[in-house]
Amino acid sequence: MLLHLAEHGGNDDTTLVLLTVEEAARRLRIGRTTCFALIRTGELESVMVGGLRRVPADAPAAYVTRLRTAHQAA
Repeated sequence: MLLHLAEHGGNDDTTLVLLTVEEAARRLRIGRTTCFALIRTGELESVMVGGLRRVPADAPAAYVTRLRTAHQAA
């Protein structure tokens, strides 16, 4: 179990409502910089909580769904 937590950064809690950008990037298997770029362009939903940028937990899956839909339409 300890190895599993270290391997995944220790925070794969599926009950979270908001994710850090790093957690969202990890779920998408992309880098932090790429994740911020997706947020900047509006492709990946995010919100500000105080001064902190957070990604709704369902936003990574919604992003992938849009990618798949666009790919199927092409």
